[in-house]
Amino acid sequence: MSDFKEKTGEVFSIAADNEPIRGCTISKSVYNGLFDISYFSLGENTDISAEIYSYHKLIIVASGSMEVYGKNGAKELTAGECILTATEQPVGMRSSSGAVYTEVSIRRKEIMNDMIKAGEVFKLADLVPYASGRIVNMDIVNNDKMKFVVMSFDEGCSLPEHAAPGEALIFALDGSGLIGYEGKEHPIKAGENFHFAKQGRHFVKATKRFKMALLLTLE
Repeated sequence: MSDFKEKTGEVFSIAADNEPIRGCTISKSVYNGLFDISYFSLGENTDISAEIYSYHKLIIVASGSMEVYGKNGAKELTAGECILTATEQPVGMRSSSGAVYTEVSIRRKEIMNDMIKAGEVFKLADLVPYASGRIVNMDIVNNDKMKFVVMSFDEGCSLPEHAAPGEALIFALDGSGLIGYEGKEHPIKAGENFHFAKQGRHFVKATKRFKMALLLTLE
């Protein structure tokens, strides 16, 4: 049985499936373990009060705009942008116009890529370049229970069919590709998502240049 509370084997959209409701803050836990994954929807003019955490949170904005704020001021994020929150200091989230985001709370000692600095806004798609005839990948976070990787595929490049060692959540970041999953093919484009079950056989092919992020559970 899957530990991931998300549809499997079909393209979906975190943004479209979790539209904000005016005046409300909504959270949906999709994975709990030694790290957590949740979707959040912030309605217009809503605020999640600043609180102190002993671990980092990776915020990945799916739609709208929001601010992550704390003692050093506020950072504005829009769709496609991310931030790694600081530890041991107050951090809050708010939106004046509405936003949907994924929050990954990492509760174990992690190996963090030194290109990612807590409190700085960045785009996952900007972390890796395209390379002619090649696949480029970069580990962003990894520990013994999870791995978060950003990949770029030149047009026509592909990963051969293989089985996932754990459950995986795909974030399509740029361009378009084709995901093969358990014998069926699924076109996917920037802004869409896909979930692989553990041991689900799949491949990824770039129909045009394509970038994606892969969040892999290893529990």
